[in-house]
Formats: sequence, C-alpha cells, structure tokens
Amino acid sequence: MRINQYISQAMAISRRETDRLLKAGRITVNGAVSELGQMVSPDDIVRMDGKPIENKVHSVYLALNKPAGITCTAAPHIEGNIIEFVNYPERIFPVGRLDKGSEGLILLTNDGELANAIAHSDHGHEKEYLVTLDKTFSDEFIANMAGGVQIPKAFTKPCDVKRVSEDEFLIILTQGLNRQIRRMCRAFGYTVTKLERVRIMNIELGELPRGEWRELTDEEVEELKEQLGM
Repeated sequence: MRINQYISQAMAISRRETDRLLKAGRITVNGAVSELGQMVSPDDIVRMDGKPIENKVHSVYLALNKPAGITCTAAPHIEGNIIEFVNYPERIFPVGRLDKGSEGLILLTNDGELANAIAHSDHGHEKEYLVTLDKTFSDEFIANMAGGVQIPKAFTKPCDVKRVSEDEFLIILTQGLNRQIRRMCRAFGYTVTKLERVRIMNIELGELPRGEWRELTDEEVEELKEQLGM
C-alpha cells in the first residue's frame, strides 16, 4: 500500500496529518526518507523519528444503507452520529457525506487514501440518487435539471436525469455541492420529500435493508480502486 495509507491507518491520524509528517521528512522506509505516495510492503521497516511504526490494521470497507436522521460524522458528541449507529468494532469513518435528512448508500472505511480519492468532487466520480418530489413534474423539468441549474453561488454541471414515475426521478451527479439536488429542485419550485442515494461509482445499494451494512467484496474494492487510479 502507499505510505500515506500505511501511516494513516497505523497511527489513526488524518490524511492531512500524514502528509505533514512525510513532507517534514520524519518518516523513513528502510532507513531512507520516504516520499509522498511511495509504496511499501509488509517486509519494509517504517519509522517515525527513528521509532518503528507497525501497521496492524487491516483495511475495512463497508456499505451502509443510512436511514434518515443519522448524521454523517465521527464526532462522538453529536447525537445520532453514524459511527455510533454502525457500532463497528474497529476505527472507521464515513466517506464523504449524505445529508441528515437523506438516506441510502454511504461507504465507511479506515482507508484514508481511498476516502480522499472518492470525496474529491473534481475527480468526476458518479453518484446516483432516487428523488421524490412534492408534486408531479413535466418533461421540461427533466431537461432543465439535466442541462445545469443556477443555484446560490454556483451553476451545476450537466447531468443524466431519468423519469421513474410522475413524481420520482433518477439523477447521476459528478460533483458534490452542498445539498445540491434539493437546491436544484427548489430553483424550479419543487421540494424534495425523499432523497435516496442508490450508487457510488461501481458500488450499488441493491437490496441492502435500511439501517444495515455489509462488507464490500474483494471484487468491488478492486474495481473501485481501479476506477480511482489507485
């Protein structure tokens, strides 16, 4: 794995803190100062300030069908935080965010490098949502949503939008503006009554029951990393 991921997992610190240690030259691999992005194997000897660092943490990749009302934060003082809800026996954190009032697919992991790669909206990774509105909509609404929408402080990128029923549609986004879908719909006079994420890149929600989680398969993780260029 990359040295950034190794240090982040072994020391239970953020990617930013990890990069700071590496840039300061405090991390060595087999006696040589490590570089950002350097690959390490189980046989390599990694040290910080001359003291050995052993990574005993195995990578965890979970898919959760988040219920509405759960907050995507690891902060223990926040009631209804996602870490407390999942109650996983090892340290993990959510990848990106899903509004408290929204539900559906969210990933949790201890792999800081993967989480960072997915969370960066400028990488153009697809996320798909099933949206229910407070009233029926026209085909013109679908076309307007797909073409890009002026919302406060931004104009959204063109996206794929497909009608599901008279008041439901599927939308695929490649950017992650705050409350983007709700604001896009509001621009045309609609209110979102239900927002469910059903896919993140190659990971699909499928039949996973609301409130439950599962481990990603090796094949899913491998394809996910391939799409991320890892």
